[in-house]
Amino acid sequence: MRDRLELYWIPLGAGARVVRTSGRIYERITSMVQRRPPRPLFHSALVANTAEGRYFAEMTPVPRSTTIGDRGVVGGGAVGSRALARLRVFRYEIRCWLDGVIPDIGFAIDSPVVISTDGDEVRRVLDTLPLVPSAVWGRDELRAGEMWNSNSIVSWTLETAGVADRAGRPPQHGRAPGWDAGIAVARRERRAGALTGTGTGTGTGTGTGTGTGTGGDTTQY
Repeated sequence: MRDRLELYWIPLGAGARVVRTSGRIYERITSMVQRRPPRPLFHSALVANTAEGRYFAEMTPVPRSTTIGDRGVVGGGAVGSRALARLRVFRYEIRCWLDGVIPDIGFAIDSPVVISTDGDEVRRVLDTLPLVPSAVWGRDELRAGEMWNSNSIVSWTLETAGVADRAGRPPQHGRAPGWDAGIAVARRERRAGALTGTGTGTGTGTGTGTGTGTGGDTTQY
């Protein structure tokens, strides 16, 4: 299988009615505050084709299952508040799932966007995923100017790996809330690393997942 890194733009709430409705309400309020027309919202995910197989990378809620090795979990964090993170429903996980699944990828629009066909770059992205900052979802605790979410972990990973400029913008003149936060944090860390002579990466990931479990939660963060 030829090395290839792909970005998918998935409409927010595809296959999940509650998320779709809440996203539309959020965008309507945001557009009113910013005095502009509402725009489609998108959730991003990565798929990497490698000699070992296909890796599926995204942020998802933590499901009821406790066998994290089966879904390639490499990191995670709290949802809304760290004080609530002891409860499963207030935690998210970051997956890099070998031969796994992204349940709503079939809804993706104008995708895939090919980010790279260079094996070294594809591997660098996969190696970077476990280093994603474990910031609180839905908050701006990293002071990046907008909330941290699933788009943030994708953009942070691509920017840290040096390939974010190839992602382009979301389709249909849409928005990917949180994307700019990931870019901003990655660039800040790069500047700090250049000043101190240290590498980039503040996460506490556990390595690239290699599980082959099936299933998955369709809710998007």
